[in-house]
Amino acid sequence: MDFIFYAVPGLIMAVTILMAAKVVRRSLELRSAWNSGLTAEARCLRSYTTTSGGGGDTSVSTTLHHVYEFATREGRSVRFEEANGPSTIVEGDIVTVHYTAQHPEKATAHAPSPVKAAAGTIGFLVFFGVIIAFCVGFMITYHEVFQANDAFPDGF
Repeated sequence: MDFIFYAVPGLIMAVTILMAAKVVRRSLELRSAWNSGLTAEARCLRSYTTTSGGGGDTSVSTTLHHVYEFATREGRSVRFEEANGPSTIVEGDIVTVHYTAQHPEKATAHAPSPVKAAAGTIGFLVFFGVIIAFCVGFMITYHEVFQANDAFPDGF
């Protein structure tokens, strides 16, 4: 039965570490695209929203997605999707995208804002760090409290 008090926090920590890696990877992709100096005119092919939450008394979160298509300097046609774009961009609009020559499919239509991106990344990492610290603290506390009681089964 002790296994569950270690497995569940361990699983939560593993998922949190994966999410942190995803946040850092996307931050690095954005920074690379902005620093590459490569830009292109892209057309918004489609925009749509997704919702999450709303079960019971929880709030509903809506995310706006855009699908863009552009041609690289080499003439390659690239289509990509990006979340959390401005709501003023609609189908048919032309926007400037930033991309890298190695991975044009990881382009971004977000305007360069490295300070804002770094602050968001750091904020997420701090939040993930708190979750991991809580899980580690929980496992240590559980171990100390219940393993100490196992050493003295008569209550002494």
